[in-house]
Amino acid sequence: MVAGSDMMPGQIPDPSLTAGSLPSLGLLAGISATTLTDQLKLAQDFRNLGAMLSPLHILGRLGKRPLTAIKGEMDEDDERRRRRRDKNKVAAARCRNKKKERTDFLQRESERLEVVNSDLKAQIEELRMERQQLMVMLNLHRPTCIVRTDSVKTPESEANPLLEHLAAEKLEASK
Repeated sequence: MVAGSDMMPGQIPDPSLTAGSLPSLGLLAGISATTLTDQLKLAQDFRNLGAMLSPLHILGRLGKRPLTAIKGEMDEDDERRRRRRDKNKVAAARCRNKKKERTDFLQRESERLEVVNSDLKAQIEELRMERQQLMVMLNLHRPTCIVRTDSVKTPESEANPLLEHLAAEKLEASK
């Protein structure tokens, strides 16, 4: 027989030994090892029985889903997120392209309107110069003209109807 002090750690004691001969059992000293082993087994059985009768244990077993079902749902969620991200990427790209097309269109329209505006300014300048040339030609022709100049109105002597109307209103207001 191996004495309690000669035992190796993890070695199972001989059931004929008393608890008092085992090292560091304290209050359990004097109880045979077989009695202790039987009581521990009985306590373990009662705990198992209590756990099996526990409503939480019953609900826990009913509420537990297989790991494959949970993993499948996680895969479905990941797939759903991936599809949503892909759709969002496509929508964002479409939005960026649409915005770029709109910007390009507005840029082209702006350039076109600038060209039209410069053409119109050039045309206005040409018409002013032509008007000036015609006035000079008319003034050069006047001394030699055989038509009575009293009956023909010239651009300088022509009255502006808007200015005449404003002058008439001013006169009426001062009365």
